[in-house]
Amino acid sequence: RPVNADQQERTLLKGIFSVRKGKSQLHKWAERQVILCGTCLIVASVKDCLTGKMHILPLVGGKVEEVRRRQHCLMFSSAGSQAQTYFVNFDTLADYQRWHRQASKVVAQTVSLVDLSCYSLEAVPEYLFYSQDITHLNLRHNFMSLQGPGGLLNLPRFSQLKSLNLSHNRLGVFPECVCEILTLTELNLSCNSLHTVPVQIGNLQSLQMLSLDGNRLSSLPEELGGLTQLNGLGLSFNNFALIPAVLERLSAVDKLAMAGNRVESLELCTLARMSHLKNIDLRLNGLLRVKSESPEAVNQVTQLDLRDNRLDSLDLSSVCNLETLHCERNQLGTLTLSGSTLRMLHAGSNHLTTVNIYPVPNLLTHMDLSQNLLEYLPDWVCDCRKVEMLDVTHNLLSDLPSRLLNSLSLRKLLAGNNRLQRVPDLLDHIPLEALDLQHNKLAELPESLFSKALNLKYLNASANALDSIPPSSPSEESLSTLQELYLTRNNLNENCGALLVGHQNLRVLHIAYNQLLSFPASKLSKLELLEELNLSGNKLKTIPSTVSCCKRLHTLIAHSNHITVFPEILNLPEIKLVDVSCNELTEIQLPDSLPATLQELDLTGNSSLMLEHKTLNLFSHITTLKLDQKSTTAAADSQSTSTPWNHGFSEMSGQRNKLCVSVLAVDRFGDGVEACYGIFDGDRNEEVPRLLQCTMGDVLCEELQHSIIDNVYMCNTFITSHRKLGMAGQKLGASALLCYIHHEPSDPGGHFSLTVANVGSCQAVLCRDGQPVPLSKVYSLENCTEEMERVKLSKAIITEDNKVSGVTCCSRLLGCSYLSPWVVPKPWVHTEPLCSRDEFLILGNRALFERVSYQEAVCTVQAVRDPRAAAKKLCSLAQSYGCKDNIGAAVISLHISQDNCTCKPPVMTAEARGPPPTSVPVTVTPGPTDPAAISSSTGLISEFNSETSASEVGSEAGSTASDEHPPPGPAPRPERRCSLHPATTLCGIMVPGPVGAGTHLFQRQPSCATFSSNHSDNGLDSDDEAPMEGVISNGSKLEVEVDIHCCAFQLRSKDFNLEKPSSDYPNGKTRRQNSVVVSATNGCLLAVCGREIADLKKSPSTSSLFGKKLSNGSVVAPEDSHNLIEVALEAPKKKSGYFNAPAQQDPEDQLIVPPSLEQEVREQLRGQSPLVSAPTLPSIPPSLREPVWDHPHPPAFTSNLVPGPGPVSILQQEVYDTAL
Repeated sequence: RPVNADQQERTLLKGIFSVRKGKSQLHKWAERQVILCGTCLIVASVKDCLTGKMHILPLVGGKVEEVRRRQHCLMFSSAGSQAQTYFVNFDTLADYQRWHRQASKVVAQTVSLVDLSCYSLEAVPEYLFYSQDITHLNLRHNFMSLQGPGGLLNLPRFSQLKSLNLSHNRLGVFPECVCEILTLTELNLSCNSLHTVPVQIGNLQSLQMLSLDGNRLSSLPEELGGLTQLNGLGLSFNNFALIPAVLERLSAVDKLAMAGNRVESLELCTLARMSHLKNIDLRLNGLLRVKSESPEAVNQVTQLDLRDNRLDSLDLSSVCNLETLHCERNQLGTLTLSGSTLRMLHAGSNHLTTVNIYPVPNLLTHMDLSQNLLEYLPDWVCDCRKVEMLDVTHNLLSDLPSRLLNSLSLRKLLAGNNRLQRVPDLLDHIPLEALDLQHNKLAELPESLFSKALNLKYLNASANALDSIPPSSPSEESLSTLQELYLTRNNLNENCGALLVGHQNLRVLHIAYNQLLSFPASKLSKLELLEELNLSGNKLKTIPSTVSCCKRLHTLIAHSNHITVFPEILNLPEIKLVDVSCNELTEIQLPDSLPATLQELDLTGNSSLMLEHKTLNLFSHITTLKLDQKSTTAAADSQSTSTPWNHGFSEMSGQRNKLCVSVLAVDRFGDGVEACYGIFDGDRNEEVPRLLQCTMGDVLCEELQHSIIDNVYMCNTFITSHRKLGMAGQKLGASALLCYIHHEPSDPGGHFSLTVANVGSCQAVLCRDGQPVPLSKVYSLENCTEEMERVKLSKAIITEDNKVSGVTCCSRLLGCSYLSPWVVPKPWVHTEPLCSRDEFLILGNRALFERVSYQEAVCTVQAVRDPRAAAKKLCSLAQSYGCKDNIGAAVISLHISQDNCTCKPPVMTAEARGPPPTSVPVTVTPGPTDPAAISSSTGLISEFNSETSASEVGSEAGSTASDEHPPPGPAPRPERRCSLHPATTLCGIMVPGPVGAGTHLFQRQPSCATFSSNHSDNGLDSDDEAPMEGVISNGSKLEVEVDIHCCAFQLRSKDFNLEKPSSDYPNGKTRRQNSVVVSATNGCLLAVCGREIADLKKSPSTSSLFGKKLSNGSVVAPEDSHNLIEVALEAPKKKSGYFNAPAQQDPEDQLIVPPSLEQEVREQLRGQSPLVSAPTLPSIPPSLREPVWDHPHPPAFTSNLVPGPGPVSILQQEVYDTAL
């Protein structure tokens, strides 16, 4: 019933007219409100239109006729035997014509399909019952009830209903009322926790499809066998221990869909009795045996799926007409099949040493025997006449039969990761199109490979011992059709360049990590169709200028060489990505304009490269620009000795248009010698990884104040980050891994420990004594048996590709709240003590470790001294090994020793712990000659991302630590300092500390991702003045690096004395808060304190953060604890380059401090007037801090104002990042 006609979204026309009900002249005319809404005519009282009775007349299939005896009068009639009629007299001809025209359209409509899924409905809208033409009704994902006006008991009123979907409604019991809808042909009751099916199901004689998946059924009624027209029955993910006998009577059903049940033993004689079943799906049943005791043959079964069970042997020789078999991920040692009709065999990920098939499968076209223990291929494989695809990767093969490679039917051969020492010669022309020979022991390839395999388009021979490649043709004329060639990690030299000329159709060439001293210029010019070129890890000093002849080139990767001159590729019309990092570049010669297609340019690791201001302006449109932050040598040495570790990382987008992997790297975390690293993989979304990268370090730092137990603070960090994702985490999710290096709380001066927590498929590997030590757990359904059982018990639907509801293969993620309780954010937590034998730590996402094993990753990093170059090498290797997805890798070099740090507990133990500083901080140390000398450690990367606006990233970088407050029980973690870190810094400000504190200094925090700031006063009045290092300016617009990881800091000082205790707190305990907005711009400071908050709210660039209502209905309160992640979701996307950040509206709102005035600013800030006090942070009981993992949204904790334990005599300040 409509509350108000104006609020109806489907209201077409409305007005007050004279109305008469029925055709009888005895009825009187009366003034009524008439509404044409959707497909109905609604007549209501004028005075009591909101509360009075409404008459609803369904018009679909009815009539709208002109009444000739009255002027401007229409007759509205409904359809059916119980038809009703209303006469409406209009005042004007225009109203009459408008209503007649619109109502005629409605009458002509036929509403047959209604989709009300995912609307959180408890009842069917009452007006739908007046539409008798509805044949398909979808009520999936609601909360439908049986009782009530629109309850399920009223569904039989739909007299024409054929299809009804009630899945995911948490019914608990089978609604017997649906058995009264005799017209039903399709009924879906999946995922409703049903325990029984009523005998009334036999009434639905027209039923053709019945879906009962994801329930708790263990038996079926005999009456179900009477449904002679039933041809589809879904019983997957229930509790059946045996195949129901009633299926023998359902002769029209040809598929047995019973995946995810509890069938441990399969009797083939049972299948023989069900002669109508052709397709058997028994995945994920825990099958232990398949019995074939009877000699009777099973003739009707053509497709059999036994994936993900516990079979150790399988004999299906009696299934004589089998065409397709899936038996992956079992424990099979032997496999015996009948080959008479076999067409496809999938038997990967087992323990097979041989496969017996008789007779020879002459119809076999596709065979997968990967990841087994085969030492040789059976003879029958070479006798197959029609085999087109053969996958034998990850076995123990030492050679390939000559007959196999010379087969006249084989088109795709995957034989990587074996022990092959040679490939047999080709005797004649073969139709082979794809050949994968990577990770073998090949010293050479057949001389006639390219001349005999003229259809070969893909060849991967990476990770072998090749010192040459065969010629493309024995003569000068080449007929090669090769398009993709991967030769990474061999022993090739520059002579191979001449042999590549014949492959003129080559599009992708990976020849990284070989022994190339140069690349022949004349040869490169002939590869005109080349699109992707990877020359990394060689000894090249230059890229030939003839690369400009490759007009289709869009990707050039040449990092880790000795290149001194920037390659001439900026005039190519399609160039998108250029990576010349870790080289010896000194300058870049640029054309007058750059191609608009250039999206990413990586120049890091070129220590001698000097970029002019004009050059940086030319790079303004590039989406991602990676540069080194320059520093003085002395400061760099000082910084490098402050922590016993350093890091490098790499992120590659592969063939996708967006990068969905983010890396968090904080070398100096908190005030002590600690570090925090993480990697986040969003699979196909970039929003969630970016939010986690910006905020998860702050959340961890906040949780460390509440608990010192690793499992507690890590679990709370993950559940808080999961909740803070807000609307972004409803349907999007990401794998996450977080590493925290710290001292044990019980021994602050002792050894370091590494605490690792992860969800999803991101992984961490520690190198100890040259051997890999896995520290994480992969939470995917294929790799984790416990998770598979948990998801099955919660009755999730797992699709054939082992994905929960077809969405994700991971059972634990941050985000994807709508998949709860199947997908939860509870992490795996592990703490590993570190020692001097630990060399480095590798973090990577799923795509990396699918292609690069733990042992190879460790050996790769050991051979490279620079962590950044090592991370880039890992990503390049994964791409050369065939990875097409996003790849992320981080390498943390460890230098742990007994005398690494002399940390001692400080005098003050009640101080709160500060959030993390940056990944690699840049310190400005005032001196007699250079008051603002900048220091950075080697490998600091700055990425200018023009897709993220200043307000957007600044919002993402806001304080998003847990809203929960410290419990009254355990005391805060003590602050730890050592002789290497005598002072506490605050984003560039040296906070006044105890007597004897170190020299006051400014500290700027660059990170792996930077954004555009709004500052207009950058200290540059003309182009003649030298620009400040790290600052890129363009008129009134400024580009500056800031830390997106470090968003909330705690000021600690003894110099702030509270004048009097507040009456709001007992025992004279007082806590004051003050909001400070800090912008670190190469020694410049923007501070907004106390009275300036009001001006901050008025600023156009910051007003959106105060009291803004978001699209999800929430409101950002004008308080320090507002959720900045939600604001980040509302931030507008930048449409162009990062130089288009708007100029600051009001310069008076900022305090720009040049380096020469730093000391004076410190004195002014030290003597600043007391700030407005704020209430103390409320606390919650410890019991409420235990997260609820199986709920999609963690409960909102109600907290009371309870003063914290112990005397509080410090001034707590929160600092937010400077996108404001």
